Amino acid sequence: MLAVTGLTMRFGGLKAVDDLSLEARAGEITAVIGPNGAGKTTVFNCITGFYRPSEGGIALTHATGETFALDRMSGHRIASHAKVARTFQNIRLFAGMTVLENLLVAQHNALMRASGFTLLAVLGVSSYRASEARGLENARKWLDRIGLTDRADIPAGALPYGAQRRLEIARAMCIDPVLLCLDEPAAGLNPRETEGLNELLRSILAEGCALLLIEHDMGVVMRISDHIVVLDHGKKIADGTPAEIRADPAVIAAYLGEGDDDEDAA
Repeated sequence: MLAVTGLTMRFGGLKAVDDLSLEARAGEITAVIGPNGAGKTTVFNCITGFYRPSEGGIALTHATGETFALDRMSGHRIASHAKVARTFQNIRLFAGMTVLENLLVAQHNALMRASGFTLLAVLGVSSYRASEARGLENARKWLDRIGLTDRADIPAGALPYGAQRRLEIARAMCIDPVLLCLDEPAAGLNPRETEGLNELLRSILAEGCALLLIEHDMGVVMRISDHIVVLDHGKKIADGTPAEIRADPAVIAAYLGEGDDDEDAA
């Protein structure tokens, strides 16, 4: 579904990502891991349009066969046309809006088109009312999926931290994404919340999308990932299943900070 080929991102003389190629497939969770500063978030920023890559290609293919060159698209078109959704390491909910309103605002573009950019809504045209009802039904579906139906009318900022994490993921899913990019979704969660997150992410695969995940919690990565890509200093050093990655000497060296001199001495 997602094919990244020869991706390079330079900031002046620094190569944050160096000739990276990876794939993410529909119905699978692909994790991108590596030590701090390895280039993981830069990769996400390139995929989601925050950065324009210095070199390389990023192609997303829908089930219909339509392909989008993400490296040539603006960020808002990547979200609205290519159907790529993203969450961030730091939660970015609309804290003053209710839980339900946060899910409805994710569907703003579709509702505005259906409203004829407010004219049809003012006239009460039936097609707009039907679209509005579908948006509300979709929001309620995700409230139920994340266990927040009884809190729909409270401000999102009043939710416990773990519930805010789930709400942010549900908000991203309200655009019916083909690719969902999650930046450290387990950060700050306790073990019970982490287990609930794992179950939610695996259940999302039934929606037919691909999940791309950055995560430092190796317990989460090894339990839920189908495929893992490991970066170190912007370069890919390993690519495989959780079992293959766990046993890879280059991965062990990167995480333990062992250098070539240590390996030669051994």
